[in-house]
Amino acid sequence: MNGPQDLGGQMGFGPVAPEKDEPLFHADWERRALGLTIAAGAMGHWNIDESRHARESLHPADYYSSTYYEIWIKALEILLERHGFVSVQELKEGHSLGKGTEPKRVLKAENVAAVLAKGGPCDRPVAAPPRFKVGDRVRTHNFSPQTHTRLPRYARGKSGRIEAVRDGFVFPDTNAHGKGENPQYVYTVVFPATEIWGDEADPTLTVSIDAWENYLEPA
Repeated sequence: MNGPQDLGGQMGFGPVAPEKDEPLFHADWERRALGLTIAAGAMGHWNIDESRHARESLHPADYYSSTYYEIWIKALEILLERHGFVSVQELKEGHSLGKGTEPKRVLKAENVAAVLAKGGPCDRPVAAPPRFKVGDRVRTHNFSPQTHTRLPRYARGKSGRIEAVRDGFVFPDTNAHGKGENPQYVYTVVFPATEIWGDEADPTLTVSIDAWENYLEPA
């Protein structure tokens, strides 16, 4: 979707100003926000793509006025309410008013290190051969879905070249909405900067993205 998170190429937001020696957390509550998000996701009722979609579905005014972990917590509230763990009234009052959904599993403290070390691999085998090969000229589809997508808005309807063919991976556009993993090949596609940013861009620069096969067509 064309959500507030898709800022590539957008003007008016000022320069990126990296913080020197930036700490992992700026406040103790941010640690808790990360822990809550991981523990809630481990219950097994949604996947990482649905979680991302919940964040990008926030109203732009809410998204832009929130810090990184505030966005995480607001998205977690959406997911917990959507899956029946809490009600809107409970979120408003700050305490339980009744029994909610039973979690499929519970992440216990003694298992956290092992679970985090294992991660959540999303590579999957694909039976069919890749549609494209290194060196092929391709063009990204130009679309504006209301649902989740990982194709950046700035790279839609652009022509580039396949630089690398990756393995098969879960297709986030369907996985975010409970429509299956539908794994497909991912390709690294390189675009001239002028193709992405226009004639005033530095012609010596390129922009690379990793794109799922469904995003591409022969150029």
